[in-house]
Amino acid sequence: MTTATVSRSKFNPVYGPVLSWRYGNSLGIDPIGEISTCSFNCVYCQLGEIEVKTQHRQVYVPTQQILQALAEFAPWDVDVITLSGSGEPTLAANLGEILIGIKTLTHRPTLVLTNGTTLGDPQVREQLALADQVSIKLDGVSTAQVQRINQPIREINLTHLLTDIQEFRRIFPGKLGLQTMILSRWSSSERQEYQRWVKAIAPTEIQLNTPTRPKPLKHELAGRENHASPENLPYEVRKLKSVHPSILKDFAEEIQAQTGIPVRYPPICHSQSV
Repeated sequence: MTTATVSRSKFNPVYGPVLSWRYGNSLGIDPIGEISTCSFNCVYCQLGEIEVKTQHRQVYVPTQQILQALAEFAPWDVDVITLSGSGEPTLAANLGEILIGIKTLTHRPTLVLTNGTTLGDPQVREQLALADQVSIKLDGVSTAQVQRINQPIREINLTHLLTDIQEFRRIFPGKLGLQTMILSRWSSSERQEYQRWVKAIAPTEIQLNTPTRPKPLKHELAGRENHASPENLPYEVRKLKSVHPSILKDFAEEIQAQTGIPVRYPPICHSQSV
């Protein structure tokens, strides 16, 4: 397969719109930049291998550059404007400034997708709370699960992570989603522990998913967006194993019955919306 990498000189912090089964028609904002930067290196990451693994916050893309690019997409006829892009968006020290600028310019709902590793920082919680919606990743309920699936830069203290998410939940007035990627069937004890977390966090909804797109073998900026034909991508990829739709359905029904919290999952697991 011929490899084609997006030129870094063509970086645009705004991309899409992207069709999402979770959020509808979403316009993407990338506050991290052309070099993928994250505190995780998830085995299923659609960007490919993360280039810079860090938990250091700084201004990666100036706010004005983002807003100037966003202005070109007027009148922003989308359901939501989503901060995600090339890594962990809360690593952007200007996160709050970006969210305020988007709201002032577009008057559209804002969403931030985060892995939750920075929520121990009160400044991050304060800035993140400016969003209308936040979805926090929770792909495992044991250290072994998280290490295997998310490959964090340092071992995650799950007790601290739960406390940090709860503290954010306490101050956040918007819609909070808990998003979980299921790579294999969970044991009974893992499902029970997950439900304990769900009850403790009390999110607005839970989003279960399973990989439907292959992972690039190296970083690909184009991975930010959907592709019409993921089976014929212009770069080398590794196919990922998805769980059967019935596993998501059964787990979703179990969670909702035990917690009373709505659970969503892709109606067609081979859909290309994210």
